[in-house]
Amino acid sequence: MAEVFSRLSMFRIGWRGVRLTRKVTNAAASAQTQRRYSTDVCEGDRSLFGLLFDIDGVLVRGRTPIPGAKQCFRNLVDSDGKYKVPVVFVTNAGNSLRETKAEQLSRLLEVEVSADQVVLSHSPLRVFSQFHELCVLVSGQGPVVEVAHNVGFKNVVTIDMLREANPLLDVVDHNRRPKDTNPPSKDLPPIDAIALFGEPVRWETSIQLITDVLLTNGRPGNPVTSLHYPHMPVLACNMDLLWMAEAKNPRFGHGMFLVCLESIYKKITGCELKYEALIGKPSVVTYNYAELLIRKQAEQLGWTRPVERLYAIGDNPMADIYGANLYNRYLVAMHRTRAQVHAQGGSSSQVTADLQCDASDNAKRSGRVMVGGSFDHRLPEGCSSILVCTGVYNHQDLPSDPEQTVTEQQIFHGHRDFRFDPSLTQPSFVVHDVQDGVELVFQLEGWPLQ
Repeated sequence: MAEVFSRLSMFRIGWRGVRLTRKVTNAAASAQTQRRYSTDVCEGDRSLFGLLFDIDGVLVRGRTPIPGAKQCFRNLVDSDGKYKVPVVFVTNAGNSLRETKAEQLSRLLEVEVSADQVVLSHSPLRVFSQFHELCVLVSGQGPVVEVAHNVGFKNVVTIDMLREANPLLDVVDHNRRPKDTNPPSKDLPPIDAIALFGEPVRWETSIQLITDVLLTNGRPGNPVTSLHYPHMPVLACNMDLLWMAEAKNPRFGHGMFLVCLESIYKKITGCELKYEALIGKPSVVTYNYAELLIRKQAEQLGWTRPVERLYAIGDNPMADIYGANLYNRYLVAMHRTRAQVHAQGGSSSQVTADLQCDASDNAKRSGRVMVGGSFDHRLPEGCSSILVCTGVYNHQDLPSDPEQTVTEQQIFHGHRDFRFDPSLTQPSFVVHDVQDGVELVFQLEGWPLQ
């Protein structure tokens, strides 16, 4: 995956989401899409677009498909099961491999889904090659070692391995305390970095041992003699505070675990826990990674022109909508800066340099994230966000007045390192469910869906 990834932050450029009712007929009349296409335009003249789907709350709730999801995907493939447009599933789940998630989706949606169509919260870690040779402590559940190796980490230590090597560190659960007063310890290599894949099963154990590693600079069996700050690199995947399963109300996500870890670290040290990178929606690195997969699918479909627009369909205003709109800002800034540089006779490499000059102002408020993409291909013109009402955001939350904005009721559910910009939580379109959302996109782009 020979993409050039640079550390950048988002541009502060004016953007306002278009507020629409959830009726597709009204949405189609929006000023958000000023281009118009008729269904009888020949295929070579049509606009080319790609679809980004969230999973939980959009396509499924737990292990149950949401009504309309199966029919939606039957419409998205032809009689041979081939997708009509590039499709990528972008989820903040991270407790499995892409292959496993693809198999689950294939079974639930009754269409073929490949691993190359799946972006999990940890998938972009593949491009963080500077950490792949380090000894990394990984936290989460499921096949964490296999996941770590799959994204490129060579030397992996799990929370369970750390606990077994240092039995005296985990004593919250009295039943798990060692019987011997002096249990033998095992040697582990010093830990160089921490990767948080997702919420663990035993939060108290993970928080305790991660804190031990941070305080001892990777040697948790040693006493703390001084504060090591800045601390070792921490990579965190999935910032979702809440997510929607079969229960009537949302469940705690990995974002809630991060809140606990950050609070405890600051309480002990007086310092903020810092992240080398925050990955997963709404981080732009995730959308850049998804765009790379969209581009590869477009090539496989035989498209010779670049994808012009992405549509991201999700149920969480603070993850899916915020992320898609943040990525839209990035795309607009990229095109604007590239046009200015090229107008002055500059090269593509200068686009990177110019963007990096603006990085410092907004790095803290936008989250310290990696975004990327080589500059020898044309990025999409923009990314439109579509909010469905079948998950974290449901139909009871819809404003009765179409002109009223969709808000988080003034409670910020995003990550600490992301500045709350209310405009970024405003979807381009609001629809009832994923089937309505896809029908809306095809109507706007002038493509026949049946």
